[in-house]
Amino acid sequence: MTFRARHLLGIEQLHPIEIATVLDLADSYVDLSRGAVKHSDRLAGLTQINMFFENSTRTQASFELAGKRLGADVMNMAMQASSIKKGETLIDTALTLNAMHPDLLVVRHPHSGAVDLLAQKVTCAVLNAGDGRHEHPTQALLDALTIRRAKGRLHRLNIAICGDIAHSRVARSNILLLGKMENRVRLVGPPTLIPSGAADWGVEVYDDMAKGLEGCDVVMMLRLQKERMDGGFIPSEREYYHRYGLDAEKLAHAKEDAIVMHPGPMNRGVEIDGTIADDINRSVIQEQVEMGVAVRMAAMDLLAQNLREERSNG
Repeated sequence: MTFRARHLLGIEQLHPIEIATVLDLADSYVDLSRGAVKHSDRLAGLTQINMFFENSTRTQASFELAGKRLGADVMNMAMQASSIKKGETLIDTALTLNAMHPDLLVVRHPHSGAVDLLAQKVTCAVLNAGDGRHEHPTQALLDALTIRRAKGRLHRLNIAICGDIAHSRVARSNILLLGKMENRVRLVGPPTLIPSGAADWGVEVYDDMAKGLEGCDVVMMLRLQKERMDGGFIPSEREYYHRYGLDAEKLAHAKEDAIVMHPGPMNRGVEIDGTIADDINRSVIQEQVEMGVAVRMAAMDLLAQNLREERSNG
């Protein structure tokens, strides 16, 4: 097998061959999800617990559907109303979960590093569904699968990631993954939303959309992370849209066959024009949602295989 990870905590730890393994398996799960019978027994007998310390309807629904299509017993824990509110620590939560003997634990947490801490304390496989500003690995993987299916390859492409880079774990995971696959990555946004030192990440940095999008194969827009902003990062949403919102005029600087992406949820008229978002010839935003289920099925399948092997040897 070419995927040996015990957990999926981030893209940084993955080898390009492991990334390709996830995407290849996910391709087969796209076919399953489009078929008349959308069910497999790959995770039959295993228990999947989804723990979301932050609200995320889209990601949680995607993980839940992925687990159920693979035959797992899926439980969603409402962490907003849990013992965490009563002062229980993350380690206490891990010990409690261990006593339930889960096999797959999907965690989203507002603090960077919290998912890694949980992974150190539990005996099951852990999938990071987003931790603070750190990483969101399955989002980057589903973006990669979307690009590969649309462009026929995932290397040597010109890819612009635009908008709120500073607060985005999606941007971080995508920069890591796309860099591993030998792509030319550009970050485009106002200086207030570009992290200091970004130019040292092996990317190009632009504060002008026209220059940043010139000749691009992929234009990936990001949501303004208002919940993570504690100051005046933009003068106004209207001004932000004028300079950095994706519209037909700005998109014209990219290649004619460039695809448009957005991890969602979108702020139409702020980050992206509604007409562009709904353009069936350019936008692959709905495909990203579909690929999300397939990628999460693949990731859980591979981790479950490793977990079973570990237990049989152990």
